[in-house]
Amino acid sequence: MEHVIVRTGTDGRPTAVLSSGREWAVGAEPVRWFERVNWWETRRRMPKGLSRVDVEVLQLQVRLGRNAGSALTTMLLERDGMGGGWRLREAVADAA
Repeated sequence: MEHVIVRTGTDGRPTAVLSSGREWAVGAEPVRWFERVNWWETRRRMPKGLSRVDVEVLQLQVRLGRNAGSALTTMLLERDGMGGGWRLREAVADAA
C-alpha cells in the first residue's frame, strides 16, 4: 500500500490528500470507522508492545486539484500503526 499525506484544517478534519505527487482536495464529509485486524495472517506473533487489534479507516471523497468541477474519487485510507500516517488501501473514480 502506498503511503499518503493527509492535510487537515485547524479543526482536525481532512482537507487534502497528497498521493503520487498529486494533491486531491476533499469534496465531501469524511467517514471514519475501525476494523478488526487479523494480525495472525501477516505475523506469527502479535508484535510486542503493539497490542493493536483494530485499524482506523478513513473514506474520503476527493477531487484532483482545486477544480470544483472534476469528478469525485473515493479513497479508502488505512492508518499506519507503526508511524501514525496513512496508507492508500483503494481509490475508485466516479463512473457517472
